[in-house]
Amino acid sequence: MADFPLPKFHFVVDWGGTKIGFSEVSGLNKELEVLEYRDGSSPEYFKQKMPGMHKLSNITMKRGVFQGDNEFYEWYNTVALNTVEKRDITISLLNENHEPTVVWKVKECFITSLKCTDLKSDENANAIETVEIANHGFSIEHV
Repeated sequence: MADFPLPKFHFVVDWGGTKIGFSEVSGLNKELEVLEYRDGSSPEYFKQKMPGMHKLSNITMKRGVFQGDNEFYEWYNTVALNTVEKRDITISLLNENHEPTVVWKVKECFITSLKCTDLKSDENANAIETVEIANHGFSIEHV
C-alpha cells in the first residue's frame, strides 16, 4: 500500500475521437435512491429504508479549442428523431510511468450539452469548450 494518495492531475480520456487531452473531467458520481416504507400494522413507529434505483450524474469534460477540430459539434449533431450516436468512454488516472492506476469505464454516452468558449478581449487565457455527457452507468477498476 502506498503512503500517499494518487494525484488527480495526470489522466487520459479515450472517447472514440481524436487524441486531444482534456483539462478537466467531473461528475463521475453514482447515488442510490432510498425508498421508505412503513406497514400500517407495524409495532415500530418508523419507516424502513430500502435501496432503490441508481441515479447517475452527467459527466462534464473540458478541453482546449483547436483550429479545424469540430468533433464535439459533429457528435452532438448525431441526435435526430430519437436516434443518437452513443459511445463508450474510458477515463484513466495515470501514475508517473503513464500507466493506468484507476480506470472508469463509462457505458453508452451521448452529449446533452455543448458549451462553446467565452470570448473576452481583456483576458489572456486559452479558449476552452465544455461538453456534458449522459451515461448509462460506469464501472471502476483499480489496477
